[in-house]
Amino acid sequence: MVLLPQNAIIAEEKLTKYLLVPLPKDDKSQFLAKAGYTLANWQQLEQDLRAQVLTQPAEQIDTNRYGTKYAIHAQLCGANGIELRIITIWMVANGTTKFVTLVPDKGANS
Repeated sequence: MVLLPQNAIIAEEKLTKYLLVPLPKDDKSQFLAKAGYTLANWQQLEQDLRAQVLTQPAEQIDTNRYGTKYAIHAQLCGANGIELRIITIWMVANGTTKFVTLVPDKGANS
């Protein structure tokens, strides 16, 4: 287990054009809306990923030609106080850490 850097790259497009918009397949926007995350406050999600998720240990799950992939299991507490159990995926390549995606942690014990 390692800690990933707090200054990891979290692309605005990942949040504003993927996670926080309704999608016909693999929609995450409704899940994130439970904790108060919307397109209108996407910066809050970015800030909370850095403060609440990147402070948790990361587990290496794969290495491929693109780099080393890590997963972080965490609880994300939204501005409305609702906690979501999530898994985030991060890629580390050439000394740079990038946010890949976020999914609900369906295996977490409630």
